[in-house]
Amino acid sequence: MKKVALFATLGVAASLGTSAQSAQAANIVETAQAAGQFKTLIAAAKAAGLAPTLTGKGPLTVFAPTDAAFAKLPAGTVENLLKPENKATLATILKYHVIPGKVTAAKVTQLPSGTNVATAAGEKVIVRLRNGVMLDPGIGGKANVVKTDVMADNGVIHVIDSVILPPSVQRAMMGQ
Repeated sequence: MKKVALFATLGVAASLGTSAQSAQAANIVETAQAAGQFKTLIAAAKAAGLAPTLTGKGPLTVFAPTDAAFAKLPAGTVENLLKPENKATLATILKYHVIPGKVTAAKVTQLPSGTNVATAAGEKVIVRLRNGVMLDPGIGGKANVVKTDVMADNGVIHVIDSVILPPSVQRAMMGQ
């Protein structure tokens, strides 16, 4: 019963695998573009040189912050990260939102709460299962998964409500 409630909280339809999966004709970038709420993420991926990875064979799982999630960052942060001299930092932040392999909501909800998951940035994020799924870098700045299983032909997108920063970036920002 607990799993059923969790799936309902995640917004996963009982008919997973029908309409969303049968429409898999686009890669992760094309799928994000079609959704219309990931303009900042796509611009950042291009600036960081990651668009080829997100359009490649995969499979990848992307925890995608919406434009509204990027808007929560302090004023000027996105513009600063998009500068050529910050390309490496931007790439690290974006890779922190990517997990190699295709990890659907059904797989995520099988994890024990508090599981450390390796990201493409080489740093781990903590997956917590409390009233839904939350990503926790462990230092601060958590993100809730607000929509799951947006399928692409090279992976899956889960929509999140905040940008999460890898611990290394957070420590660098704090001067440690």
